[in-house]
Amino acid sequence: MYIPSFNRVENREAINAFIQAHSFATLITTNEGGIVASHLPVLLDEKTNVLRSHMARANEQWKHFAGAEEVLCIFHGPHAYVSPSWYEEQHTVPTWNYAVAHVYGKPALVDDAELKQIVFDTTAKFESPMPTPWTIPLSEQEITAMLKAIVGFKIDITRVEGKFKLGQNRSREDQDKMLRNLQNAPDAESRALAEFILAQRERN
Repeated sequence: MYIPSFNRVENREAINAFIQAHSFATLITTNEGGIVASHLPVLLDEKTNVLRSHMARANEQWKHFAGAEEVLCIFHGPHAYVSPSWYEEQHTVPTWNYAVAHVYGKPALVDDAELKQIVFDTTAKFESPMPTPWTIPLSEQEITAMLKAIVGFKIDITRVEGKFKLGQNRSREDQDKMLRNLQNAPDAESRALAEFILAQRERN
């Protein structure tokens, strides 16, 4: 991924926090048939430096894992169009600001016990913010039957790239004007990007 120095995120803790907050990712693999992408909830285990997820058994992308040297998992954050009219110096061009993390690693399939844990951990992660978190009510027999329709996998992380393109190359005055316009934008994605920028300022 092309990353100018002022957009590069070197702090692994910041990247991990970003991944934890934006866990719906794009998994990209290649084989003789070409490039394939799937969109999946992905868990990051920071202690073991491993990604975990599952996909439908009917999705043959999992067959790409055999012999794969490396796969790519992209975690997408908020993004939005930025108008030159928002800058103090308007003799420039439009752009798009965003945050993203690319995680590369070696994939492997997991056994049924690990797959079950992935399903339970995924459910717990996304149910936990709910006012009344839902828990899986199925019997062991029902769970075993449903697990046959999916495939679990893990990715041992080999390298990570973080890019937060938030207008860092602009003056502070331009950045502040951009932020105010994002905060007042009619679309939720622009406002989400504004919140993300504010959070990064607080972190730094």
